[in-house]
Amino acid sequence: QVQLVESGGGLVQPGGSLRLSCVASGSIFGIMRMNWFRQAPGTERELVATITSGFLTNYADSVKGRFTISRDNAKNTVYLLMNSLKPEDTAVYYCNAEVRLSGASNSNDYWGQGTQVTVSS
Repeated sequence: QVQLVESGGGLVQPGGSLRLSCVASGSIFGIMRMNWFRQAPGTERELVATITSGFLTNYADSVKGRFTISRDNAKNTVYLLMNSLKPEDTAVYYCNAEVRLSGASNSNDYWGQGTQVTVSS
């Protein structure tokens, strides 16, 4: 099995920055796409940023120019650097990864438990 563990959330003032991390562990052969989602109370979970195994990235329009997704394949880790944070960025942020286990012929989706980000003065 695979575990994804996020860290780095917290309370930050508007205009501030945070960096989220997500480490994948387990019998991992390879990790394809890695994503960050977020969910605010009363809303649906939304895709924030994506990075492929080839380091291609894509962002939601609401975070373009402010957030940067990156990954370290040697550490099975994905990061989300969030700058110029706004109150509307407040949400639980979830890590999601498409993982192929050792000995498996296909990949599956795994989720972290989420980390709270609160942007408030």
